[in-house]
Amino acid sequence: MMAPDSAEGQFPPDVRLSDLGIHLREWTDEDLPVMVALFDEPQVDRWTPLRSPFDFDAAQEYLSQSRRARAADRGMQLAITRDDGEAQGEILLFRTADEPGVAELAYAIGAQHRRERLAARAVELMAGYARTSLGMRGLVLRIDPANAASVAVARATGFHLTDEEPMTFERKGHDITLHRWRRDLAL
Repeated sequence: MMAPDSAEGQFPPDVRLSDLGIHLREWTDEDLPVMVALFDEPQVDRWTPLRSPFDFDAAQEYLSQSRRARAADRGMQLAITRDDGEAQGEILLFRTADEPGVAELAYAIGAQHRRERLAARAVELMAGYARTSLGMRGLVLRIDPANAASVAVARATGFHLTDEEPMTFERKGHDITLHRWRRDLAL
C-alpha cells in the first residue's frame, strides 16, 4: 500500500479510518455524554480498567488521559462509528515495552451495539493501518479466558494464543488472568 505516514512510526495527531462499514475517528469533547452511555455498564466494568461508575467526570478524565498518551506518542484511542456518526465503541492501539514494532490493541463496544461484529471490524481496520501506515510487524491482545466475546474476536481476526505465562492480578474485586494473543502483520 503506502509507506508509513508518520516519521519513525509515530502516531499522527489525527486519524480517520474508514472501511468494512465502519469509521474510526478521534474522540471529541462532544462525545463525552456518549462515552458515559457506552462505558457505564457492567460488562465494560468487568473486563476493562475503566472507572465505575463511569460518569461525566470519568469521561472527561479518560479523554484527557487519551490526549496525553497521544501527545507522548504512547498510543491512540479512536471512537468506532458507522456513517461517521455517534460512537458505538472504541479501539485502542498502544506501544508495548515488550517488543519494538509490536503494538497492543484493546476495544470496548457499547451494550446496545454488541453482536454486530464492530470489534472484529475495528480490529481488522486498525491492523491494516498499523501495518501499512505505522510499519508495525505484530499486534497483541491480552484477554481473560472467561471473556468469551473477546476470545471470539481474537480468533475471528487471526490472533493465536501464545504460550507465554499469563498475567494474573486483582482488579475491582475480581481475579483477572490475561492471556496473550498475537497476530503477525506481513509487510
